[in-house]
Amino acid sequence: MTKRVIEVRDLWKSFYIRHNRNDSLKERFISLFDGRRRERREVFWALKGVSLEATHGEMVGIIGPNGSGKSTLLRIIARILHPTKGSVVVRGSVAPLIEIGVGFHPELTGQENIYLNASLYGLTRREIDRIYDKVVEFSELEDFIDVPVKNYSTGMYMRLGFSIAIQLNPDILLVDEVLAVGDEAFQKKCLAKMQEFKEQGKTILFVSHSLGLVEELCDRAYLLINGQVTKEGRPEDVVAAYCCEGASTQG
Repeated sequence: MTKRVIEVRDLWKSFYIRHNRNDSLKERFISLFDGRRRERREVFWALKGVSLEATHGEMVGIIGPNGSGKSTLLRIIARILHPTKGSVVVRGSVAPLIEIGVGFHPELTGQENIYLNASLYGLTRREIDRIYDKVVEFSELEDFIDVPVKNYSTGMYMRLGFSIAIQLNPDILLVDEVLAVGDEAFQKKCLAKMQEFKEQGKTILFVSHSLGLVEELCDRAYLLINGQVTKEGRPEDVVAAYCCEGASTQG
């Protein structure tokens, strides 16, 4: 039986949207006497009953329009956010590539940020020493490694973040559209490394607006629309459903 390394069951996530925000003491005091100035809160459900699974050595694509809940789903799987309802089981170490620059300190150099970022995943100084040269080599940032990362482009951030993540040798890689930045040659290098990870039996969740890449790389895919899974199965079938959804919305 194929081992499930990610199991998401009936997952719900809500956020509060604040209207007439009263962040100052003065505004709060005035609102006591003027109902029009009072803060109102609206509940927004980013995920509504989502169920998803991924097995050992599987690359699973997640597609859908902006605001459909894809990034929220990955953040919950990465334990950055907590679910409102439902369950998430993750078996193995996780390296999330969700937001460019997360875990980096802008005033520190690339070198210093390698040590900072890797230490957040529990690596010791000695363990980071062992992977440091490989991180720099893969990132191709040798000439900029002593420059504060606040001077990096988004593509350079992505290079450094991806290079650190793959050297952590995680069981599960979460990739959320970060490969959309940077030059094409480096993107191909990253995709080749992801394919290598997959062949090593690692699991990858791949969020992308590039439907062609999802069809080419993924074993299965999920379509999220308004926080709900509306289709799951072969990538080509899920992409076709997404295209039909877009056509019906425009029609």
